[in-house]
Amino acid sequence: MNLRVKAKDSLESLRANAFDLWPEPALVIDADGALLAVNEAAETLFGQWLSMLTKGPIRTVLPPDSALVAVIERCAGAQAAVRVRNVEVDFFGHSPFNADVAATPLPDMGTLLTLHVRSPATGVERAADAAGLRSVVGLGQMLAHEVKNPLAGIRGAAQLLKGGASAEDMPLAQLIVDETDRIRRLVDRMEAFSDDVPPNRTAVNIHQVLDRVRALAANGVADGLRLREQYDPSLPPAWGEEDQLIQVFLNLTKNAAEAAHSRGDGRGEISISTAYRHGVKIRGQDGRVGQGAPLEVKVMDNGPGVPKRLRDHLFEPFVTTKANGAGLGLALVAKLVAGHGGLIDFESEAGRTVFRVLLPAAPN
Repeated sequence: MNLRVKAKDSLESLRANAFDLWPEPALVIDADGALLAVNEAAETLFGQWLSMLTKGPIRTVLPPDSALVAVIERCAGAQAAVRVRNVEVDFFGHSPFNADVAATPLPDMGTLLTLHVRSPATGVERAADAAGLRSVVGLGQMLAHEVKNPLAGIRGAAQLLKGGASAEDMPLAQLIVDETDRIRRLVDRMEAFSDDVPPNRTAVNIHQVLDRVRALAANGVADGLRLREQYDPSLPPAWGEEDQLIQVFLNLTKNAAEAAHSRGDGRGEISISTAYRHGVKIRGQDGRVGQGAPLEVKVMDNGPGVPKRLRDHLFEPFVTTKANGAGLGLALVAKLVAGHGGLIDFESEAGRTVFRVLLPAAPN
């Protein structure tokens, strides 16, 4: 008996069993969009409607503006894993549901699609998703009221000590001042989470926002990097608060610049692009489909990529890739984007990370 063939058959069998016994729905789709295989969890989820999915390309049984099709096409086009949270899965003849979707390219140019189904009835998962931000809101409020006044007193006392300190003690007094200022900045950043007032939205020219962000970055964190831009000049105004949108894209550009600089070879690059995506809808935490969010802004860098261990938690508070980072920047960005009725996601691999923000267009 050919032991090598037997071992290979056993390995293929193990792989097939692992796919079939995976607890969450999984589908294999070929390069033409046709369904090749599903596991038991997918059969249970789709039931009698599964036969409809096998009759042709999967996009033919999905609405024209389906976010699921967009995820599959992005994965196939970039040949990189794509993860998007809270996607509405809605195909003809089946009740719609929400799921976290992961699309992974396969060696034969197909796509592995996995779904983590959310429960709209109980809202348990939506509550869990929001728990991290709610805890930071409470912590920010507590810090604002209980920490700022003592900090001011400590800083004032340290400055008085500096005035009469010897040359030997001067650095220690300055250290107290510097560390007090650092804690104050951290408190200010966390306090931003406690502001639940909705943005004061008006029609905003998103390209003017991005031009300002670009100018700030070029003279600061992005100094020495190549900055590219690719704007759609026909884009309508966004419906948002200008200052908050500047903060969103400045944070994303700052992160992109730090990643590009970390290459260390002088070839760091950042690209900012805009586009109009027809038919994109956002489902709110109450389960209802709200206004459209067709304005797309992408911030891309050619840095080392987001570590795999952090990708599923990147927008949670205190998650950071930086040795001295607080892990609040992207959590705040996600909060501001959600407050605008928008959506943020990302895809990352070595040499390419893209953050995508979807925003609503201004009425009329």
